[in-house]
Amino acid sequence: MLTRIDHVGIACHDLAATTAFYRDTFGFEVAHEEVNEEQGVREVMLRVNGTDDGEASYLQLLEPTRDDSPVAKFLARNGEGVHHIAFGTSDVAGTAGAIGGHGVRVLDAQPRAGSMGSRIAFLHPKDCGGVLTEIVQASDRR
Repeated sequence: MLTRIDHVGIACHDLAATTAFYRDTFGFEVAHEEVNEEQGVREVMLRVNGTDDGEASYLQLLEPTRDDSPVAKFLARNGEGVHHIAFGTSDVAGTAGAIGGHGVRVLDAQPRAGSMGSRIAFLHPKDCGGVLTEIVQASDRR
């Protein structure tokens, strides 16, 4: 059902500075940058390992683009740091349904668009040991 850790999302106030830190300190390569207007974030995906064939793991750096976005609210409550963990799957809808069958609340009734053309669904953190959890079905472009 879940095939890998796809990425760890990190909320930050200054995307450029945080990207430079991870790039310069750890040598992680910037694999992708985008703005997700629906989620109110500007993001950078840093490739941690692997190749660009969908088998890589990433750090996703998230900077809010508006004060009412979920990431802005997270930063206001918690400050910078780990926002969520994402697991890869080949079938996001099927996996979300199966996990939901175990009593875990699925926050996205239908999978939605995610980074790099992926399809995603989030699970309620109160049902996942306090961790906001994302399920990711990578696109063919990834």
